Amino acid sequence: MSDLLTHQEQNKLLGIARDAIGLYLKRGEIHEPACDEAALLEPRGVFVTLTRNGRLRGCIGTFHSERPLCREVAAMAVAAATGDPRFYPMTCKELEDFSIEISVLSPLRKIDDPLEIQVGEHGIYLEKGGRSGVLLPQVAVENRWDRRAFLQNTCRKAGLDSDAWKSPDCILYLFTAQIFRDF
Repeated sequence: MSDLLTHQEQNKLLGIARDAIGLYLKRGEIHEPACDEAALLEPRGVFVTLTRNGRLRGCIGTFHSERPLCREVAAMAVAAATGDPRFYPMTCKELEDFSIEISVLSPLRKIDDPLEIQVGEHGIYLEKGGRSGVLLPQVAVENRWDRRAFLQNTCRKAGLDSDAWKSPDCILYLFTAQIFRDF
């Protein structure tokens, strides 16, 4: 992935995410981060993943953004903490005990051949029949999936049959991510 963020920029984004969640949970206010780093002012797709005790606590993101990356991180962090439909919204009590992972995404690239998918390097976004599903690159690695299992689980996440990826009307996209965390 080109345009990699520096360690300092990564740490700034992690701080922005943590501050945004804290401010929102404590006061109901939206954090408007101040950024002057050029790389953090570019619109980029990003996912923010929250964990507690090693377990998923929320994950929300977007592939396309009109906002600068620093503001998108703040928005996605609050959304992951309060808007992931799989979980109850976070509480102030949880603020002392959670971890943040940020995945800054490359643009999506449509593919015709699933063999292009490199487990551990690519994430998958697929669309079929009005449904869509996405899994970040690290999910396949964490679950020790091969390419086929990665595709099947992305289909399941979309609410499709596990072999829907084989259908000619299933559209597959790849992306890469720069992944960093505070734990």
